[in-house]
Amino acid sequence: MSAFLRLLRVELSRLLHRRAVLLILASALVVPVVIGIAVTLDTKPPSAEALADAKAQMEAERHDEYYQQMLDDCAKEPSLSGINAEPGSDDAEEQCIEQNEPQLDWFLENTQLDLADQRDDGSGLAVALILGIGMMLLGTTFTGHDWSSGSVSNQLLFEPRRMRVWWAKAVVVTTVAFAASAVVMSAFWLAMNAVAASRDLPSGGGLLLDCLQMGWRAALVAALAGLLGFAFTMLFRSTVATLGILFGVALAGGVLLSVLGVSERWNPAVNVAAVITDNATYYVEVPCRGDVEQGSFCSEERRLSMAHGAGFLGTAVVAAGALSLLSFRRRDVP
Repeated sequence: MSAFLRLLRVELSRLLHRRAVLLILASALVVPVVIGIAVTLDTKPPSAEALADAKAQMEAERHDEYYQQMLDDCAKEPSLSGINAEPGSDDAEEQCIEQNEPQLDWFLENTQLDLADQRDDGSGLAVALILGIGMMLLGTTFTGHDWSSGSVSNQLLFEPRRMRVWWAKAVVVTTVAFAASAVVMSAFWLAMNAVAASRDLPSGGGLLLDCLQMGWRAALVAALAGLLGFAFTMLFRSTVATLGILFGVALAGGVLLSVLGVSERWNPAVNVAAVITDNATYYVEVPCRGDVEQGSFCSEERRLSMAHGAGFLGTAVVAAGALSLLSFRRRDVP
């Protein structure tokens, strides 16, 4: 076995024997389970009594005088409702009904489980965020303890080649973060898919594959978060400093960019969302078109692709890693 592989085994053993790391890994498992249970309960099918009551309310709403008057007004001036049809025509009336007709879901307390919604805007993103934060804490905690206890100098007595030590720690943190996150995300989506299938809702096939792929991308982002936490802690040699900088960028980065007039295209949160969800939307100010006051600006929606988001995150991680490695090679170790 090569010296580097032996060093990897040592670092892996040290990581998995750190109590704080084990607590983080346990939390990364328990919290998604709690979220999954909450989603399952919140989307449980309504009882027969609740369904009958909702249907009665829906029918009453459809026969309400106010609703009928609203349909008449809409059909007379469909453009006011964003409908492109001839006023008073059958087409206008049909579109008005389709747009305004009361739906059963409006009168039910619980909504149906929709895997696509959970993937794009719901619990899937929540679990991905929790894993990202957890793996960043894992990387920071793992190496921060070494600096606070002074054990780094002892480690270098056994392996004086600093680049090898840095890379061994980085590989172990990134691998464990990715493996743990991939397992949790896959288990979460398989469980959600099983719940949807048991309720005869859309599940399996391409929908399940899309959810799993989202989970694997989230696992990759979590692994990069762990690596970033490790790299910054090796650079600043302080867990507190690393967490302050990373959480400050995550929470206030978007506000600072807005104040400086920098496009949301460079917002770290938008780029992370683009990787996890395959694309993300952001807004830019552009000159208004049409009959508006000269010099006015309007918001225009734009999309950020996964490739652009991955390039942004990759550049940030590589830059942080290079600074961290250079610092570890050149600075004295107490």
